[in-house]
Amino acid sequence: MVLIVVVDRDGYKDSYDGRVDLIDSIYYATVTLTTTGYGDITPVTPFARLVNAFIVTPLRIAFLVVLVGTTLEVLANEGRRIMRDTRWRKRMKDHTIVVGYGTKGRAAVQTLISNGVKRDQIVVIDPRATAIGDAGNDQMAAFHGDATNRTVLRRAEVMTAREVIVTTDRDDSAVLVTLAVRQLNPNAHVVVAVREEDNVPLLRQSGADAVVTSSEAVGRLLGLTSVSPNLGEVMEDLLTYGEGLEVAERPVLGREVGKPPSAVPDRVVSVVRDGKVHRYYDSNVSVLAAGDKLIVVRPAKETPWAERPGADEDDE
Repeated sequence: MVLIVVVDRDGYKDSYDGRVDLIDSIYYATVTLTTTGYGDITPVTPFARLVNAFIVTPLRIAFLVVLVGTTLEVLANEGRRIMRDTRWRKRMKDHTIVVGYGTKGRAAVQTLISNGVKRDQIVVIDPRATAIGDAGNDQMAAFHGDATNRTVLRRAEVMTAREVIVTTDRDDSAVLVTLAVRQLNPNAHVVVAVREEDNVPLLRQSGADAVVTSSEAVGRLLGLTSVSPNLGEVMEDLLTYGEGLEVAERPVLGREVGKPPSAVPDRVVSVVRDGKVHRYYDSNVSVLAAGDKLIVVRPAKETPWAERPGADEDDE
């Protein structure tokens, strides 16, 4: 529109000095397209008036359509997001929140799903838009933001969460997230991944129930593989779900009560009794009791205990 007015500037009159230059053309285009129209610059020749009627007016209408359309689109998207969040909050309870959807976060989610956790019970929080998009593509609820911000945690309904897994890139961020989570939900089970072993006590003091040192774990696996490639292969197999062997936890079946751990078909590694983990050779768990849980090594594709033939309520 500025170009149109500049080319036909003799067809316009400025009430200030009678002439229209480039600056006047920019000014006229601005006030005309935004429908402000002060009237200090006006088309005076028939050609200029025809141009305003058949070219400038459609441009003005198009500008309004874009402005109003964009505003309505933003309002509609925001309204849909609010309604979606409201519906989600009504049904979300005892869910798992994963803070950070990087390599560690994805692996944690995959492990949860492999162990029977439903995708609609997992919520992802990440400050990266690409990670949020990936979580959405994986059919999980996701919130874009910094989990150290309590507002973001509240949007993810951390107050009713059963478990929170923290896999941030920085240990200091992990501490802040853990403190915020523990303040909002004192009962949630909080698992945190850290890079440095020195930060483990700090995380535990901050309220973490379990702390995994990623660098130390990788270093031990590298050392084992160096000392014994076969041992390293077995350890890697145990850490990989879906094939080979896997480590799993299951309740003691009714027919296993009163028997020693060695009599269980699965290879028992530890027995959990009253919330405490005992090694399979511990004399305190020489005989299995109702309510015990077993940490076992079993084939990865083995049928879950609850789906096995004969696993009835008495087994539970």
